[in-house]
Amino acid sequence: MTDKPAGFNLIHHADKQSCLELSGDWVQGCAAADFDGLCATLEAQASSELVVDGASLGQWDSTLMAFLLQCHAYCRREQLAFSARNLPDSAGKLLALATAVDAHTPPQPPRTPALASLNPLRLLAMVRDRLAESMAFIGELSVALARLVTGRSNTRFVDFRHFCYQAGPDAFAIISLTSVLVGMILAYLGAVQLQQFGAGLYVANLVTIGMLREMGVLMTAVVMAGRTGAAYAAQLGTMQTNEEIDAITTMGISPVEFLVVPRILALIVVMPLLTLYADLLGIVGGGLVAGGMGITPLQYISQSELSIKLSHLSVGLIKSVVFAILIAVAGCRAGINSGRSSAAVGQAATEAVVTAIVYLIIADAAINILFQQIKF
Repeated sequence: MTDKPAGFNLIHHADKQSCLELSGDWVQGCAAADFDGLCATLEAQASSELVVDGASLGQWDSTLMAFLLQCHAYCRREQLAFSARNLPDSAGKLLALATAVDAHTPPQPPRTPALASLNPLRLLAMVRDRLAESMAFIGELSVALARLVTGRSNTRFVDFRHFCYQAGPDAFAIISLTSVLVGMILAYLGAVQLQQFGAGLYVANLVTIGMLREMGVLMTAVVMAGRTGAAYAAQLGTMQTNEEIDAITTMGISPVEFLVVPRILALIVVMPLLTLYADLLGIVGGGLVAGGMGITPLQYISQSELSIKLSHLSVGLIKSVVFAILIAVAGCRAGINSGRSSAAVGQAATEAVVTAIVYLIIADAAINILFQQIKF
């Protein structure tokens, strides 16, 4: 215990200047200073300036600095002038360093009325900002891919292999379920119309072509957008929150090369394989319905073989590569640009899924129109 307990004496001058004289040893274990009482006295005296005098100080440690920072924060909050004199040199330097920069207060987003979001100028500004952000990300990704091709990238093969497994075998269960059900749905829809013309046998052709060109790849892409795209956004968003991406950048490593490129390449490799798997299971699902319509397995297989053409298969595989790029880019961009809070991570995952699905629909329509024009 110290022989000189910590204390202070507040002296008020006529020019509304208050002098706080510190005395005793301000070390751990000393009696706690009555800071609330000091604040009440300053308010009662209507002071405009607080001067801290340390001429009578004894020993000191961080206890003194904590008290001085409380006084500085109070003066800043109440708009009082604050100064210190006769402090030990080291204490004065620490106080100057601690108060050199104002405490950071995160900006609060302005609260605008609901109808204000319909302002065309505001909408155009939002679209411009999002477009600039997307173009910047695509530019960084292009540079990272160029470095990968030239062998100067920091992308690791072990990461690529891990994400291939995460996006591929781990997705078999949900892809299997959705593909079989989609094939059954296509068969039911086709059977309703074809049986009216006595052409129920051709339900096999409908299911096969529909799965190869459209439904197999589209349903697989939607599932992967909700599963893998959201996972990418959540993983990268959490790394952004934990400042791991900042640490990677500080070490001189591009986060796009190290984190984004292996995820995109893994999805590009896995999506065509999952699409072929979904096509096969969709045709099997349609066969289950066809069996209930009196079509024998041999007839169904024979009609399906007649419908399997390289053009139909190529359309689905081309779409799968395009969809994989869109899903991975949407998920990684949302995660890299995420805020630093749990709410921001959830918002990034939601944005990744919604953006990816919108991209998928637009790309699917554009590819269908293109192939229709070139008769492919």
